[in-house]
Amino acid sequence: MPDIIEPRVLKGFRDYLPDAEQARNSLLSRLESVFRSFGFVPIDTPALEYAEILLGKGGGETDKQVYRFTDNGGREVALRFDLTVPFARFMAEHVEELYLPFRRYHMAKVWRGENTQRGRYREFMQCDFDIVGTDSASADADILLVIAQAIRALEAGKARIRVNHRALFNRFLARAGCLDKSVSILRSVDKIEKIGTGKTRELLTAEVGSGIADEILSFIEPGRDFETTLEKMASFCDKNDDEAMAAKQRLRDVYEIALAAGAAESLYLDPSITRGLDYYTGVVFETFLDDLPSIGSVCSGGRYNELAGLYTTRSLPGVGASVGLDRLLSAMEALKRPLRRDSLPRLLLANLGEAPESELHRIATALRFRGLSCEVYPEAKKLLNQYSFAQKKSIPFALLMDASSMGRQIYPLRDLERRSTREFSSLDELAEFLKATKA
Repeated sequence: MPDIIEPRVLKGFRDYLPDAEQARNSLLSRLESVFRSFGFVPIDTPALEYAEILLGKGGGETDKQVYRFTDNGGREVALRFDLTVPFARFMAEHVEELYLPFRRYHMAKVWRGENTQRGRYREFMQCDFDIVGTDSASADADILLVIAQAIRALEAGKARIRVNHRALFNRFLARAGCLDKSVSILRSVDKIEKIGTGKTRELLTAEVGSGIADEILSFIEPGRDFETTLEKMASFCDKNDDEAMAAKQRLRDVYEIALAAGAAESLYLDPSITRGLDYYTGVVFETFLDDLPSIGSVCSGGRYNELAGLYTTRSLPGVGASVGLDRLLSAMEALKRPLRRDSLPRLLLANLGEAPESELHRIATALRFRGLSCEVYPEAKKLLNQYSFAQKKSIPFALLMDASSMGRQIYPLRDLERRSTREFSSLDELAEFLKATKA
């Protein structure tokens, strides 16, 4: 007998069993409805790209996480680590075929060779949505409004969208005389949630000295509300600095739009939010669930006006965000939030060995044309075995067609939860009952 290969998956990867995959597909469907309601359209890009495309500008830490190799043709290739960099390449390559501003959404897997933890895997699904071709407060705010609507649609509970502006932070660093170290400073600040204030101060002190480190920590301390925090941040900058004042005004404009749209209560101005990737240039944001903030951001992003400049000389300012679906699923499971499983089969046509299987399939086809999801059990087995099968698939009803019901032209429907049977005189009557039943 040949040796059996042990079935296993790589660390950080996982299989999805039907219940989990149906729950995930349900969330994807609801997200897609939200995206479409804001005018976004779908695209797709290859999972594998030339390495130079993905590594052109992601940041040192990101480069270490990329799955990179040489293919059989000797080409240096890599698996995409997010959907934003491939989108920048996509825009540069296809901009003449599109229209601006361009709103896209893209839901697909990405890969990162990072340490695994709860809600964080090496293969995971991202759901991105972006607006490219405009540098406006309206576009920035629209992305935030999509996030707020998506969290509601996913029934994930209350969430806080923490917002900041990279330019305002950078102009503060310029006044402090350490703008040349902005990349390492921003990365240190970005870790404050994970490592705490004390450790962050140590990292900053090593970079810029204790005095400026304390000033940075004071800058990122939020005030009592959005406006107070905004004024405090601006006070750390030169009031004659046009770039700093423009960033301040952009944050205020975004907040006013959110206020008018009824989403301001979800926004929280947090000067410590910087986002670790180098390509962000303006407004940045991260979204945390109120009931489980420890799981990290479930939706993050920002403005990236210069990213497409890696691939084209044409100006293509953009803003977007990404929903971390697997992390969100983990959070909802941890919080014991019910996960709707849409489009489950509602009816099993039991195979009693009396009605011809061709007749069972005729009935099933007729019911599908009437808007139902159903399946025929493929073999004549004990009824209890077929009931057990239906219950494992969360199918609430079974149709019991035997010689008697065939002769009388009736349709006996078994409610598997209530253990009761009801007869219907037509398929139309049966279909209307099933579509009206919430079991």
